Amino acid sequence: MASRAATTTPPYPSAARISDSECFPQYTASLKCLEEFSSDKSKCQEHFDVYKECKKKEREARLERNKSRSLFS
Repeated sequence: MASRAATTTPPYPSAARISDSECFPQYTASLKCLEEFSSDKSKCQEHFDVYKECKKKEREARLERNKSRSLFS
């Protein structure tokens, strides 16, 4: 039988968690906005846009870092 602890860990040790992201503050701000406005997404569009832009920059930085890595060197 597998232990419960094993089922709660991510399948890969390096799997990204949202709490580790540089965009976590923007993520939580968008969730708080949704709570405040009873899930009226139209009132939170600015928060969504800021979070989306942050994630875009984070992805571009990750791709740039990975570009310098090689599996064959």
